[in-house]
Amino acid sequence: MMSWTMQTSAIALAAAAFAVAASPADAKVEGETIVLGSAISLTGKYSTNGIHAQNGYELAVQKINEMGGVTVDGKSYQLDVVYYDDESTPARGAQLAERLINQDGVQFMLGPYSSGLTKAIAPVTEQYGVPMVEAEGASRSLFTQGYKYLFAVLSTSEQYLASAIELAAEQAVADGKQPSDLKVAMAFENDPFSLDVRAGVVEDAERHGMEIVIDDKLPRDLSDMSATLTKVRALKPDLLVISGHSKGAATAARQIGEMNIEVPMVALTHCEAADITGKFGDTVNDFFCPTQWAETLSYTGAYFGSAAEYDELFKATFDGYETGVPYQAAQASAAVIVWKEAFEQANTFDVDTVRDAIANIELDTFYGGIKFAPEGNNIAKPMVLRQIQEGAYNVVAPSKWASEKPNLSFAD
Repeated sequence: MMSWTMQTSAIALAAAAFAVAASPADAKVEGETIVLGSAISLTGKYSTNGIHAQNGYELAVQKINEMGGVTVDGKSYQLDVVYYDDESTPARGAQLAERLINQDGVQFMLGPYSSGLTKAIAPVTEQYGVPMVEAEGASRSLFTQGYKYLFAVLSTSEQYLASAIELAAEQAVADGKQPSDLKVAMAFENDPFSLDVRAGVVEDAERHGMEIVIDDKLPRDLSDMSATLTKVRALKPDLLVISGHSKGAATAARQIGEMNIEVPMVALTHCEAADITGKFGDTVNDFFCPTQWAETLSYTGAYFGSAAEYDELFKATFDGYETGVPYQAAQASAAVIVWKEAFEQANTFDVDTVRDAIANIELDTFYGGIKFAPEGNNIAKPMVLRQIQEGAYNVVAPSKWASEKPNLSFAD
């Protein structure tokens, strides 16, 4: 069993060798093998999550192949994935997508890591009419471009903190208040992802009549949000929501503790990526953190069984995940499952027929439901909200999927 750090070096070397040896013989279907392609971050600033995603792809390929592969027109095929390292650089990702399509003959793509890389590659796959099933680009703007060949298994970014607003509204009613009684403070990084998250929060807060009393942009370097927290102390909001990727989450958690800020409900993205429990301990107890997937959810499907069984298998296959399997890996596995189902439903390798099969897929999986809107985003799976309870991340909303009750009260 290889650790994911060891795998990185091996994969990067393999990718470099492949760059020299690749030829048009590496086509979409070679003999009894269906070849998928992915430019993904194996080095650079996104490499940690890029490797998580790559491991997710590989686990699903392994599982599907062990179960007999993919059957098309009465013949069984194995899956394989060709990877190139995009070095966490959008321009490099677009270049490698063209290489996969034009030089390697790959006509079925898996996505890269991050919205930025997906935004760089999507115009390339669209230009050549190559379907891409992606698992790591959440930005809502990806699905407003009219793309016909882009499909995403994950929930879009405006949903990340929507469940926090819904939970706040429910709790207000339980405490004898109206949702419109609640005051909301917001602080967001000025980047496409976080601004998408903000748009969702604003929409949901307005729908419930909540008053937004602070609407700040985090500083560019994400190292100090004391100006916002000083306003929070003065205005005493009921809910503080923050999105600033990993660094923003760490800064928020640190300074909320340092400044002794007390807010009934604090919700922020990227809690686990920032390791706020490891860094700040009891300070972050009762913080709320959105996630695409959790092993405690009651999702089930044909390939891995339950979410818990997927978690167990992943940990048994790869070293370095003792504390938990990141959702980036789980959704990557779900993307491979979509390809398997699409090939079999199309019963052909004609690219446009396969594309139409993807568009019409409806699946229940260990990762949740999958059904694509005409724009290509998944409309069958909600985000879920976890709360840090005594150092553990427990799903508390939506209530249908909750493993624990939230520690939350807006009572006076």
